[in-house]
Amino acid sequence: MLLAADGAVIGSADKATVHAGRTPLHLAFSCYAFDAGDRLLVTRRSPAKRTFPGMWTNTCCGHPAPEESVPDAVRRRMAHELALVPRALRLVLPEFRYRASMAGIEENELCPVYLCRVDGQPRPHPDEVADYRWQPWPDYVRASTEGADVSPWSLAQVRALEGDRLVERFLTETS
Repeated sequence: MLLAADGAVIGSADKATVHAGRTPLHLAFSCYAFDAGDRLLVTRRSPAKRTFPGMWTNTCCGHPAPEESVPDAVRRRMAHELALVPRALRLVLPEFRYRASMAGIEENELCPVYLCRVDGQPRPHPDEVADYRWQPWPDYVRASTEGADVSPWSLAQVRALEGDRLVERFLTETS
């Protein structure tokens, strides 16, 4: 979904045509999934991905289809990318916005951020996820702030999530 500067939907376009050198503002999402032991599922993007290939990032990212709610898009992408079903899905950063470029491809997204719980082990789709690991949230925060090869949106999201202690509150409330 293409967006005006105020976040209002102004149209739609195919994802493949949107991400280019000068990308219009569009709607996306990010999700951070935690297991029963409060570990974050971190994923490394497939080298086949057009945008930010091979980078470590949050659990799942994507774009809603036209007429699809963002929570439904999160569920769809988690099932497709990782064969996981999110539970206790919670929107924590509704207005998160970022812009980032790599290798001539620009991201320009209003990207609401969700937290959730998952059960079981992921079964990554190889076109989407090259690798994954479970790690405690503080370790991911530390790695992100110490210059690890983490996606630019996740770096910015970690700062916002930590600033309001949103992950800590979520883990306490859903344990």
